[in-house]
Amino acid sequence: MTRASPDAARSKSLILAAIFLVAVTIPISFTGPAVALRSIGEDLGGSVTALAWIINGFMLAVGSSVMLGGALADQYGRKKIFTIGITGFTLVSLAIGLAPNVLTLDLLRGLQGISGALALSAGFAALAQEFEGPARTRALGLIGSGFGIGIAFGPIIAGGLIATLGWRAIFFISAAAGVLILAIGVPQLRETRDPGATRIDGFGAATFTAMLVTLTFGLVEAPELGWAHPLVIGLLAFAAIFLIVFIAIERLQVRPMLDLSLFRYARFVGVQALPVAVAYSFVVPLFLLPIRFIRVEGYSELQAGLMMLPLSAPIAIVPFLAANLTRWVPSGMLAAGGLVLSAIGIAWLAAIAPGASTFAFVLPLLLVGTGAGMPWGLMDDLAISVVPTERAGMATGIFGTMRVAGETVAIAVISAVLAGFVGGGLAGQLPDAAVGEVALAVASGAFEQAATLAPGLSHAAFAAAYGHAFHMTMLICGTITFAAALITFVALKKPRPARKRGRGRRMMEIEA
Repeated sequence: MTRASPDAARSKSLILAAIFLVAVTIPISFTGPAVALRSIGEDLGGSVTALAWIINGFMLAVGSSVMLGGALADQYGRKKIFTIGITGFTLVSLAIGLAPNVLTLDLLRGLQGISGALALSAGFAALAQEFEGPARTRALGLIGSGFGIGIAFGPIIAGGLIATLGWRAIFFISAAAGVLILAIGVPQLRETRDPGATRIDGFGAATFTAMLVTLTFGLVEAPELGWAHPLVIGLLAFAAIFLIVFIAIERLQVRPMLDLSLFRYARFVGVQALPVAVAYSFVVPLFLLPIRFIRVEGYSELQAGLMMLPLSAPIAIVPFLAANLTRWVPSGMLAAGGLVLSAIGIAWLAAIAPGASTFAFVLPLLLVGTGAGMPWGLMDDLAISVVPTERAGMATGIFGTMRVAGETVAIAVISAVLAGFVGGGLAGQLPDAAVGEVALAVASGAFEQAATLAPGLSHAAFAAAYGHAFHMTMLICGTITFAAALITFVALKKPRPARKRGRGRRMMEIEA
């Protein structure tokens, strides 16, 4: 760059600050509403499924849009797409704060997720253009800590706002953050794009979105309707068809939105295993525990936010520390070791029955949060490192999609599994026709609604069914996390030094 060094340093600092604020704000948009579900339901009403879409809709929109956002940023410019994303996020957040009913809120949450996805993809791609080498690793580690701060303090902020100003204030705060990002970051961004980008892969984007939407809908509706219901079977079948069509389309593209050839490389596959593991070890508890603390354990929203600190606070610190530890310890080993810690913490958490003391949760949650924090700040740099810098938008799009779409699917899958285990525990005590609806209410912690549907069962019966289901579900999450740790260790282990002959063919074997 030709700007004077002090000006360049100041500009980079402001860009980093703006994207850091994006990284803080987007997680709050996830964790805040998760804490606010009870308050939103009391204010606006709505069924258990409708309230669940406040979370699922946002995650689904982000997951289905982040890869398209990367492609748009590559072709039309990172600054332009970042500006559009943040502007949309700000306006929609303001509108959500004024939503008159749950249906409107659900629809606006989808628009908020799309806008956030555009900002995330373009922001990360822009950051990759501003920083290189170790500086980029440290910058992305700091962004990882930003996500951690949003996650760590999001529940507390939400709980405090609900107690003082009401749940709507959560979204007004997000809108205010968007205004600040537009003010300090956008004027400093350079307009960059991929010079080799051609047209947008519209058919690929459409089929991928259709796949993710039908899959998520099927998983969300299955606990209430039953897995054998024609609608559920149809949704899951269409999801499989859309996936096959998407893969076929991507194989025919000259510049695909998702470069499937990258999956031939073990290190790239290993990188994609990281967000899957974090989804089941960290994001799923982050979604389930506020429901348990508020609706099952009887805590207030603010108390639930404080209870989440041992899980979420390490994410605000550990990613940045892990990024600096890569000077001495390979990234793959750090990431795999962290996932093993998380798996142990999840197994410990599975053993805690409803009604346990507050302190019983502290150590296992701290172990899960610390373990998840190890790969958290390394994942983005690893994802970008396996492709040329000019295709950073594509890399962040692929990885962001795996990350957020994986989290969306993980929440839907685990919610369905939890309801399934609850239904299994109540099956002999209820008519078959009522099991699905009651199980969904109990899995959501809505024991009062479950009592209305099944007046013959006591609160203790619901708590026992929930406790067993939570135990089994957490064991499944722990198993998935440990398996991903093994994949990560094998795939991301430091490669042997390449021989001089053919060394140019090892472009993808960049050390983590």
